Amino acid sequence: MAKDQIRGRSGARRAWLGSLSALTLATAALVASQPLGAQTVGTAATEKAFDAQISAADQLAWLKEMSSAPNHVGSPHDKANAEMELALFKQWGWDAHIETFKVLYPTPISTTLELISPDKVTLGGQEPQLGPDKLDGALPPYVAYQGDGDVTAPVVYVNYGMPDDYEALARRGISVKGKIVIARYGGGWRGLKPKLAQEHGAVGCLIYSDPADDGYARGDAYPKGGARPEGGVQRGSVMDMIIYPGDPLTPGVGATDNAKRLTRAEAKTILKIPALPISYGDATKILAGLNGPVVTGRDRGGLPIPYHWGGSDAVKVHLAVKSDWSLKTLYDVIAVMKGSTRPDEWIVRGNHRDGWVFGADDPLSGQVALMSEAKALGALARNGWRPERTIVYASWDGEEPGLLGSTEWAETHADELQAKAVLYINTDDTSRGFLGAEGSHTLQHFVNSIARDVPDPQTGVSVYDRQRAAIRASAYAGGGRDAPGALEAAKAGGDLPIGALGSGSDYSAFIEHLGIPSVNLGFGGEGAGGGSYHSAYDTYYHVTNFDDPGLVYGATLSKVVGRMVLRSASAPRVPMRYGDFASTVARYVGEVKKLDTDQREQDRALKDLGRDDVFKLASSPVDPTIAPEDRGVTPLIDMLALEDASDRLTRSAHAADAALDRASPDKLARVAPLLNGIDQLLLDKNGLPGRPWYRNLIYAPGTLTGYGAKTLPGVREGIEQRRFDDAREYVAKTAAALNRYADRLDEAVKLLKS
Repeated sequence: MAKDQIRGRSGARRAWLGSLSALTLATAALVASQPLGAQTVGTAATEKAFDAQISAADQLAWLKEMSSAPNHVGSPHDKANAEMELALFKQWGWDAHIETFKVLYPTPISTTLELISPDKVTLGGQEPQLGPDKLDGALPPYVAYQGDGDVTAPVVYVNYGMPDDYEALARRGISVKGKIVIARYGGGWRGLKPKLAQEHGAVGCLIYSDPADDGYARGDAYPKGGARPEGGVQRGSVMDMIIYPGDPLTPGVGATDNAKRLTRAEAKTILKIPALPISYGDATKILAGLNGPVVTGRDRGGLPIPYHWGGSDAVKVHLAVKSDWSLKTLYDVIAVMKGSTRPDEWIVRGNHRDGWVFGADDPLSGQVALMSEAKALGALARNGWRPERTIVYASWDGEEPGLLGSTEWAETHADELQAKAVLYINTDDTSRGFLGAEGSHTLQHFVNSIARDVPDPQTGVSVYDRQRAAIRASAYAGGGRDAPGALEAAKAGGDLPIGALGSGSDYSAFIEHLGIPSVNLGFGGEGAGGGSYHSAYDTYYHVTNFDDPGLVYGATLSKVVGRMVLRSASAPRVPMRYGDFASTVARYVGEVKKLDTDQREQDRALKDLGRDDVFKLASSPVDPTIAPEDRGVTPLIDMLALEDASDRLTRSAHAADAALDRASPDKLARVAPLLNGIDQLLLDKNGLPGRPWYRNLIYAPGTLTGYGAKTLPGVREGIEQRRFDDAREYVAKTAAALNRYADRLDEAVKLLKS
């Protein structure tokens, strides 16, 4: 699930991690490169020995075996892969076990899609055989947690099916009530498309991959190239994960055998209307018959036909889905290497193992990188090296349907994790290109320091230097205009900003529910995995020919993550730079202030335009539109408390960084218990408005973006969604959290000086 629905680009999510022009960029202080000194420990000799154990040949062999049959939740091969990994972890010297959970996971019993008018045509079904990989055993294309049903109705094209698209339809007087919508992937998270359709009265939803987004507009179609072919279909989950991820029946608690479960009807994250993903070959047959105003500009896709909005009886579709809604067993593989001096401080490292079909790219390209790291760490341990902190490696199951395995494990062990886990490191799929990172901004300098130390396999310069060069080249070509912080850092040789975490992979439970510092890493930007994403063509052949031939970047990812594990497991403290977090928060505060001002000005402008009949006079006779809805004027939100808290955090953070840089290992060890749980001070026990599972007041997935991060979410979304009382409440709550954080930093400084 690591990428957005569309990945025929340098990124999306989401923007893909390696997309340099789409990173969530912080206007960070340009701190020149500095070694982290005693705080990172781990000698060059140890890291050289680790690198010597990393083998792309190992990764290729594991990838071929693990992607040789379908890996969806509940499949025999998914369990076989878990058992294979368990045996390997034990062989490498880890204390490993499989932990199981029982979760509600629907799989299709039958799917039906028929064009009823103007002509009766059977659509849908399995992807055609292409390339050398056999598609034996693959489930038909489906989206998990849609609502089963059998409907026949006219069709409306809704572009990406996001809120702005429904506003565009409303201005044209087009309703989707009682209709089946057809939306293209992209523009926002997949699950929002049927959810918003349902909220607007639609009775069904079809989602297709438009060739403008990840098909022939992006490159040669598979099997000649890596782009999505005409018959390719993107599967996925449409669980309403912005409310809570994990098992729909056990929110907030682990889905163990004895867990108290909701009924399916009570589960808030399961949708009510039927939905199916389809190919752009099938979508063409539906879209070609639609009438109504012509779709122009960015709202039309790349098919060689006129696009119309539709809505009349000219095109009717029959859509039916029936699913098996039984409980399925998850198999999380957990491997532990106990720390020598700080066994109750944990470094947790995870990547998921399940896929929609074969899953060679997503997720197994990242899973085999994790396995390389585990093998190398085991070899170091056999030769006498021991981590000071305990290292926990996790192969998660059930990520694709809704972050199931990681969420259920984190909820089951919540108290222990909050007491012991000091860092969570996540990867998902990876390909060739540039290192991308999203995470807690205290880790920004740590990520940069490691990127400077790992060679890029294509150029021989460091991963950092290649990324820095790409940012500068992109800016010259006009792609870096939205990234002033990154461009300035790249020019000066300073730390490159990392992005904020939203959702879409297994870090969610750790950072957004439990308040554990987290980072998500991967390479991308030059692979062609977008064309196979969540399809039956995500195979060993596709990965080794188009995404990362030879898995050379998979091996490089192991070296990057391995250094992060080695250094954080043996340092006097996990390397954090609090000033980076403070400066990023200050930028976020500036953004929400500007959001409030800009939205108020736009509201006032709309009133002026309405009084002058501007929209009526400008309306085209071939595409008549009315004025946007007047929703009143955004009030002035008093953010003085938030500004004051941010200013105080900046002072406290810089004082703490200075004191920590000067401290001896003994003093760092004394202060570590104060700082290990500091991110939990950013949690609110009641969570965010309407979704209490998400408790982090700094980072959350957006309710109308899904994967994409919303920073200072209680305030930002309160303004954006015109819930102004919520915005005011969360100004106070967020300010209080920042003050708690600053108090803890001040306490640490006082202890260091005593």
